[in-house]
Amino acid sequence: MKRVPFEPLDPALFRETVRRALAEDLGWGDLTTEATVPRDARARGVILAKSQCVIAGLDVAAEAFRQLDPAVAIHVRRPDGQRCDPGDIVAEVRGAAAPMLTAERTALNFVQRMSGTATITRRYVDAAAGGIIILDTRKTTPTLRALEKYAVRAGGGDNHRASLDDGLLIKDNHIRLAGGVEEAVRRMKAAGHELAIEVEAQSLDDVDAAVRAGVDVILLDNLTIEQVRDAVKRIGGRAKIEVSGGVTLDRIPELAQTGADYVSIGALTHSAQAADLSFELEPDA
Repeated sequence: MKRVPFEPLDPALFRETVRRALAEDLGWGDLTTEATVPRDARARGVILAKSQCVIAGLDVAAEAFRQLDPAVAIHVRRPDGQRCDPGDIVAEVRGAAAPMLTAERTALNFVQRMSGTATITRRYVDAAAGGIIILDTRKTTPTLRALEKYAVRAGGGDNHRASLDDGLLIKDNHIRLAGGVEEAVRRMKAAGHELAIEVEAQSLDDVDAAVRAGVDVILLDNLTIEQVRDAVKRIGGRAKIEVSGGVTLDRIPELAQTGADYVSIGALTHSAQAADLSFELEPDA
């Protein structure tokens, strides 16, 4: 499994996404701001944490402000990956007041949702206590995968495949269509891809077949904790082991003691609750 480092995202991955989000919100114009805020007014705004969270997405939020006011000044006080408590100032924004108001909701939408993913990921990572690696899945919001997987990294988790060309994972449907685990693996090896081969195992018989086929990673899908422990013994170090399916936060400590290497959790991206953040503005001389 590749380890993707936690580092700033290339703006090229989100610049167009932000542009489309702003256009969606703006429509024909920000009628309220145009009517109530003088064009030459300046303001100071702060992104404020209102709940405990792990921050992610500040560069994306900053892009929203900059697309409407390239001269805006942004000072980050709590960088991505850092925990925040209610009342913490996450970032300070200074510039023309009207563009700041217009970009506010789009900027917050990105940082709240990404911080939600980072926050839930950190809870799983903390529960694992180093005993098992926390992975995400491809269960992401269409077109927002790069942002959501970045948020997982901000929370201390790791990424599974970024896309279908980023790894080889033979799932249950592939196995049925190929006629069995070993035949599916044989065909995969014949294809000559220079990537690790992972196979989904939905039973201990599937585990045995995957071991015989000589795969690199075995994904134990929806097995009981007893079956996971049995599978680890059967595999005996001949392949890396991933656990998936029905994984909740309270199961992580026991899974971390099984000897499995990874646990993948779709809820990190498909069920994360947005962090509670606000944007407070005041006039700035």
